[in-house]
Amino acid sequence: MTISSVKCNNRRKGFTVVSGNSEWWYPYTELEEKPAQGDRIVAVYPDPELGGQGFTYVLQSGRNGCVLMDQVLEYNRDPAYMRDLILYKLTLEVRRILKDCRLSRREIIRRLGTSASQFYRLLDQTNYRKTVDQMLLLLSVLNCSVDVRVSVRCA
Repeated sequence: MTISSVKCNNRRKGFTVVSGNSEWWYPYTELEEKPAQGDRIVAVYPDPELGGQGFTYVLQSGRNGCVLMDQVLEYNRDPAYMRDLILYKLTLEVRRILKDCRLSRREIIRRLGTSASQFYRLLDQTNYRKTVDQMLLLLSVLNCSVDVRVSVRCA
């Protein structure tokens, strides 16, 4: 997601980040370089050096920091981002398990009932067109049990 604009609000102590048709809130409390009483944010802009995927802010003291769009999406618990994060973590876990697995790749592919190319797409952590269901099937073939834990976070 490319950031089209970002504004700071020193009164509400946070940023309003606009990306596409969506608007996100990101509070100062999440920053690494937090503004202090006499050290307010004087400038904020989408950073072209980050490929439009983040923004940079400058404090009165000259200190600065940057925030990536991933941090904004994670703070706001964006459903699409959280799904991608779960897929990424599942993929890394499958790759770790495969290092110690006694089953051959051919046998895993046969048990999945899929093609070799599809199997290797499942192992690609940058591929987000796969589903959580496919990853759970792969883990099942690898004789792994998966426990789902839901924790309630009411704001």
